[in-house]
Amino acid sequence: MNIKFQTFRTLSSLVSSHASLDSQIKSLINQSQYLAALKLFSPGTASKFTFLPLLKACTFLSSLRYGKIIHSAAIVLGLQRDPFITTSLINFYVKCGSLGDAIEVFDSFSEREVLLKDVTIWNSVIDGYFRYGNPEEGVTRFRQMQSLGLRPDRYSLSILLGICDSFLGSPEGKQIHGYITRNLLWGDAFLETALLHMYLSCGKINEAFIVFDNLEDRSNVVLWNVMIGGFCQNGMWEHSLELYSLAKSENIGIVSASFSSALSACCCGECADIGKQLHCDVIKQGFHGEPFILTSLLTMYTKCRLVEDAEVLFIHSDERKIESWNAMISGYVNNGRASDALEVYCQMKLTGIFPDAITFSNILSACSMVRLHNFGRSIHAELIKRSIQNTIALQSSLLTMYSKCGSSEEALLIFCNMAEKDVVAWGSVISGLCHNRKYEKALEFFKAMEDDALKPDSEILVSIVSSCVDMEDANLGLVVHGFIIKSGHELDFFVAISLINMYSNFSSVEMAAKIFSYMPCKNLVAWNSLMSCYSKNDLPEISITIFSQIVEQKLKPDSVSITTVLGTVSVLATLVKGKAIHGYLIRMGIPLDLQVENALIDMYLKCGCLKNCQAIFRNMAHRSLVTWNSMIIGYGCHGDFFKALRIFDEMRSEGVIPDRISFLSLISSCRHSGLVKEGLRIFHSMRSEHGIKPRMEDYVSIVDLLGRAGHLEEAYRFIQEMPNASHRSVWVCLLSFCQVYGNIEFGEIAASKILESESAEGSNFIPLLNLYGGAKLWDRGVNLRASMKEKGLKKNPGCSWIELKDSVDVFYSGDSSSQKGVQIYDALTHLCRNMEKKVVDYEIVEAY
Repeated sequence: MNIKFQTFRTLSSLVSSHASLDSQIKSLINQSQYLAALKLFSPGTASKFTFLPLLKACTFLSSLRYGKIIHSAAIVLGLQRDPFITTSLINFYVKCGSLGDAIEVFDSFSEREVLLKDVTIWNSVIDGYFRYGNPEEGVTRFRQMQSLGLRPDRYSLSILLGICDSFLGSPEGKQIHGYITRNLLWGDAFLETALLHMYLSCGKINEAFIVFDNLEDRSNVVLWNVMIGGFCQNGMWEHSLELYSLAKSENIGIVSASFSSALSACCCGECADIGKQLHCDVIKQGFHGEPFILTSLLTMYTKCRLVEDAEVLFIHSDERKIESWNAMISGYVNNGRASDALEVYCQMKLTGIFPDAITFSNILSACSMVRLHNFGRSIHAELIKRSIQNTIALQSSLLTMYSKCGSSEEALLIFCNMAEKDVVAWGSVISGLCHNRKYEKALEFFKAMEDDALKPDSEILVSIVSSCVDMEDANLGLVVHGFIIKSGHELDFFVAISLINMYSNFSSVEMAAKIFSYMPCKNLVAWNSLMSCYSKNDLPEISITIFSQIVEQKLKPDSVSITTVLGTVSVLATLVKGKAIHGYLIRMGIPLDLQVENALIDMYLKCGCLKNCQAIFRNMAHRSLVTWNSMIIGYGCHGDFFKALRIFDEMRSEGVIPDRISFLSLISSCRHSGLVKEGLRIFHSMRSEHGIKPRMEDYVSIVDLLGRAGHLEEAYRFIQEMPNASHRSVWVCLLSFCQVYGNIEFGEIAASKILESESAEGSNFIPLLNLYGGAKLWDRGVNLRASMKEKGLKKNPGCSWIELKDSVDVFYSGDSSSQKGVQIYDALTHLCRNMEKKVVDYEIVEAY
């Protein structure tokens, strides 16, 4: 009796011990202390109720090691046949990424009818196949389940709907929709959400809205969130915001995900005003303290170019998780403020927050922007230490950073050591080689990518097209264009723009216009490219017409449009059209940025309207070096050297460092004003005081300066002292002044130097011919013409143009082909007669 009682007490104690252990493990898991719970596990004291919570802990920790230990213990204790433990094991292996182990557990129980009738186990296996990129086998298992007489439940159907956008397609999704309707499976919010997500992911917006509109119960906020996010992903951000407003009016319980989806819509449309209203709603609803919402708000403000507002929000936030830091760093990078991004990165490290892959990717982009090679290398070293450098995204960022910093060898080393190379990686190395002007190598990699059976994306094709332009190889450009047509990328917007620019550089205007006409979406960038093409290829009238068409298309011209058309007007010197464009800017309230203001100054300057240049210059909030140089040139061309010098001094007093153009402009001003000593002083100070090495055009300016003043001997000595005294341009300049001052000696010397040049032109010798004619040295003139004929030199006729109302007429010397040539010459004859008459009248008055 005592022995039996003792045995009973021992068993009771053991059961009590097991119950106590199970209770402790469950308690720790409920407190998210998964590792502590696992450390309490002992196979000798475990019951079958211990395994389920422990496998749950292993799933949360993604710990295959602990999970396999528990699996082994279950086998040792003979618990592997328990259906609950089997299901938990399959779920654990699937969620930890070990699909092979999950399938092995599933297949080992395939003979047991009890497990085969459990749809939950089938769902775990099917979900595993879909999750890890094997949808074909997942569909096979689904059909196998049906063949065994198991009806799919709501979760099975949700799993299938989840792969319709990437594998099955919308027709199969509609079939599942029909199955749901026939089997009266409506009313399950999880299934309804999956159905809406399927239609939106497949781009079937109308079908999704019909399903949503016909729902009996739309009180579930998850359904609204799916619709708001889905519209935004399909480019219909306006409807996303309308749905958000509708959800508020129907008193749907808005949650943080609702705000995030609506804020994403604001990012797509750059709607800062609506974004600020959403920020107010966030504060009213008490969600402003959530890190997820803070990240969405920071992203919205930076995408809307309101970086200062993002800074205020970021600084005053109490809890800043890694996502918020990443959003702020990314915002700075996307707004071109790389230095600020690096500063925030350093602050984040000081607070003890460890950067993740997204942080490093953004910081590497910042290093690329400001060419911080050493800092980028330190980031690379940190990635190696933390063993996260093997992700394709980070390796692509490293490739880009090294390439932008000019370290092609290091970039290629990373590329060659990559285990997997996706299109992004190939694109990074190809664009990097193009950036470093290693075009032949880039083309080799482009060909190697094709051999690797990878199709290039639009970014790679744009890089290759641009390399054809830089190599000045029109034939290669045609070959690449043919490849683009075959690959089906010709209608891609970015590729089409790059082709227009390529043909523009190769003076093939017709091809550029043809590509433009085929573009399905012609936005402002496309119109700007075409306008620039015509302007660059000496078709300014058509270029101005394109600007008019932009306005007719109700597109708002940007600074690129304005500067292009103003540059074209400058070429034609059509003041009326220039003023019309300026007036249009004022009427439409288009802000005048620095680029546009500089273009206006240049246009008015070339049209001879200095007063308008002065007015724009004095009203500018900011002035670049280009602005100052333009004004110096303007005053110089109008013969006012002292105002030009005053502008130069004012520029230096504001801390702007002059460049070669500044000095060349001042010297040019001295030429127009006849100030030889001042011009020489400025030329010498350019080299001695500012360390700017003169170029050939600077030397030509000094020869011109001396020649205008009649100092031909000094000009000749100056040329002889030049580093490259054989250059044709300086001798042409000297020859022109030899004609003015009748100096045959220096004229013949200059002409002989020009004849030695391979780039001589017939027009270069006209001054000497005129010089011989004036001195009646006809034999020398005949000999010079013979020498010119022997070298195949002839003079191209000079031309002039006149602006009348909205048209510009060009006419050549001795040519009567112009439509208005007769009227022009009649007007000139009439003017000459009036001038002669006034001179005679003046002389008569003076005699009295």
